[in-house]
Amino acid sequence: MSQLCGIWGRPYIDLDGVLDTSGFTEIDREISLALPDLEVSYTGGSLKWMNVVAPWVQDDGYADLGQVVGGFDRDEFARFVSFADDPGVFDHERFREYTFGDETDHPLSRRQMLYLKYRHGVYFPWKVCYHLLENDRWEDKHSGAGKRFAESAERLLPKTVAFVRGLPFTEIGRVVLFGIEANDHAPMHRDSEPGKTLTVPHSISLDPRGNKRFVLTDPQRERLVEVESRAYWFNDMDYHGVEADPFFRYSIRVDGVFDSKWLSALRRRLGG
Repeated sequence: MSQLCGIWGRPYIDLDGVLDTSGFTEIDREISLALPDLEVSYTGGSLKWMNVVAPWVQDDGYADLGQVVGGFDRDEFARFVSFADDPGVFDHERFREYTFGDETDHPLSRRQMLYLKYRHGVYFPWKVCYHLLENDRWEDKHSGAGKRFAESAERLLPKTVAFVRGLPFTEIGRVVLFGIEANDHAPMHRDSEPGKTLTVPHSISLDPRGNKRFVLTDPQRERLVEVESRAYWFNDMDYHGVEADPFFRYSIRVDGVFDSKWLSALRRRLGG
């Protein structure tokens, strides 16, 4: 496998023949009908600032929101926060102390995202992001304590929610739909640092259309693996991203804790 971390000696685990994906056509239809009415957001604009991208991505020319905002002077900071939902909470004299975006105390408003895109050319890889089940912080994405599916998901995505509830998790901490617009790409990044944990984080990704072009690669870029499955588990310690295509694509990622009996049976089935 070259330098891929992988799972049980495989670059990823194909779950298409393990889970019942026969209803994916109906689920895709439901999602397509719901998306125009769902409140979606941008995400992924600060991956460079978060230092999770592959080394070769740092100089790819795509502007990062954390780096852009970090370079603002006081006047531009004032203009930027004027687009916040509550501009009055910011002290312009302390503008160097604030951080914005994913996994910070100051998530961006829709207007701030658009201003950063239009004025400063910030690139948001996922311009369609919708949490069916929200997590407060990255660290709690595997814990289901006190969480429930969004009312809009229960109402507009009942088949999707039912399918997710039937997945082999003992608890679910996050369910998020990631959509890539036509001709956009998701840069190579990793969610976890290799060697920082003894276990592979538990997650299942669902690609009902089977056209996402989700790819994995190693730190030396010796091997590029395209995930050819509509349901899969990958090691997010590996660099991963999405190739550009001339049409919209999406997938749903479910994070939580696998049922131990199911996980043991899966390993035996795969000879892992």
